[in-house]
Formats: sequence, C-alpha cells, structure tokens
Amino acid sequence: MSRKPSDSHIDHYRRRFLKGLGGAVAAAATPGTARAAWGGNTLADTFADLFQDHYQRMTPEEIADTLARIERKAKRRYGTNITCKNTPPQDGVVYGYALNISKCRGYRECVSACMLENNLSRDMRYIQVLEMDNGSLNFEKADRYYDHRTVPAKGKYYLPIQCMHCDDAPCVKACPVEATWTEPDGIVVVDYDWCIGCRYCMIACPYEARHFNWGKPDLTAGEINPDTHFLGNRPRPTGVVEKCHFCIQRTRENRQPACQEACPTGARIFGNILDPNSEIRYVLENKAVFRLKEDLGTEPKFWYFHDN
Repeated sequence: MSRKPSDSHIDHYRRRFLKGLGGAVAAAATPGTARAAWGGNTLADTFADLFQDHYQRMTPEEIADTLARIERKAKRRYGTNITCKNTPPQDGVVYGYALNISKCRGYRECVSACMLENNLSRDMRYIQVLEMDNGSLNFEKADRYYDHRTVPAKGKYYLPIQCMHCDDAPCVKACPVEATWTEPDGIVVVDYDWCIGCRYCMIACPYEARHFNWGKPDLTAGEINPDTHFLGNRPRPTGVVEKCHFCIQRTRENRQPACQEACPTGARIFGNILDPNSEIRYVLENKAVFRLKEDLGTEPKFWYFHDN
C-alpha cells in the first residue's frame, strides 16, 4: 500500500530552498545569458521546482504542470522532445518477475537494454549479472565484472539481480523523508524530486539494488529515450538514489520491460501475479521457485527457478 508522507520535512525544504535560491539568483543576475542558454521559462521553472510538493500530495493540476516542466527542461538540456507520463496503476494488477537460471547465458543483453530504455548514466546499472560457481550461492565469490571472450564460462552459471520490489521493503522504511514507497501494483518507486540523497535506502537494501546518481544520462548511443514516466525513466537530477522500477513507463501500458524483451534466451518472465492465466502465475504454481535472502522476510516479488 502507498504511504502518505508526513508534513515534517524541514531539512528537506531547507535544502531545496537553498538549492533553488542559488539557481534563481544566478538566472536573475545574468538574465540575457540564462535565457539564451536555457529558455525563457528558466526562472519560473526554478521557483516551481523549489516549491514542488511530494508526488503523493500533488493535485492533478499540479502534476500536469510538473510534467510539462520536466518536458521543457529536457528539451533545454538535451535538445530532445520527451513525453513524461503519469500512467496510474491498473486495478487487479500486481507485477512480479521470474527468471529461469537454466536459460540465462550471461550475455548481459538485459543490462544494455535497461541502460538505453531508462536513460542511465554511464556508471549506472540497475541490473547486475553475477557469474557464480556451479552449485553455489556464495555471493562473496560472485564475479559481477567478468569479461570473457565468450560466455557462458565453463563451470559457471549466471544470476541476474536487480530491485526485488519487496512487499516489506527495508529501503522504504529507511527513507527519512518518505521519498520512496510501494505502489498498489507492487512497484517500489522513488520521487526523485523529494529524495535528499542521504543513501540510507542503499544501506538498508539487502540486494544492493539502489544506486546513487553521480551523472547525467549516457548519450553516446544517441538521444535519450523520449518515452518517460514521472516515477520511472524521466531525466533525474544528480545526487539522488534510483533503481529499477519494472519499466513503469512500459508495463503500465501492458508492454513488457525492456530487459525481458531483450533477453535472447527467454529466461525472463514478467507479468501480473494476480492473473491465474499469466505465464508468471504458471511458473509460480508449477516450478520449484526460490527467492534470494528469503529469511529476511522482505517478501521480494522476484523469483528464480531451474528447468529441472
């Protein structure tokens, strides 16, 4: 269930005020330069950012204004026309993921697809593919930086990990400003504009699935992906923590996540776990599935299984 933020965010408001005031002063001090470089709405947008409320408290009108502002800023900064959506969760849908370890060959196509889809910076990876010794679940010996000429390597298997979208998410409990929460469809999301970058959620996550954003999107492959969502892959400010969001810009429109579509071996299965006719429901009911670190009681919605 969604958690409504409290009203006691003094430190957060102070930080946003000082940051916004600095930007506004800079724009006002050099109006010609600022307007030439960033467009005529820079000053108004700066103040609007400064006083933007938490996503869960904004009215529909405020959300519409915010989406338009995000689109304007993306055009100024990256020269790309993006669409920033606010597609809501669907009734009767809770998303889950299952991964067939027997089919994963360690190609990392999922990693590349995720980077392009979600406008990640060059040093950011929502998905990490671990190279493991056969028969072992010892994560201390896992190699996440393997660089073989060909894969799979002899005596190894591959275990992709990412945000598990836990029902009882430690990261949600750890956030001091409630910038992260669980949506009704099971997706754990982040309000990037409310995140203060304290990284408490990173420490709390037992799956190392949250990542601090040090830089801008990697544009070496071309323009940023223009199909975005407020709680998903829209351009994020540096200095915040982000994570996999089950490609919310796609999945809430009945499309598959980018990583699932990119997998060349069919190892990834995504869908509505409440739908008795879905493929993931079949897997959960007919395969010997397991979840990582189940003893912690986090109730992740990410399962693994073997063919045999």
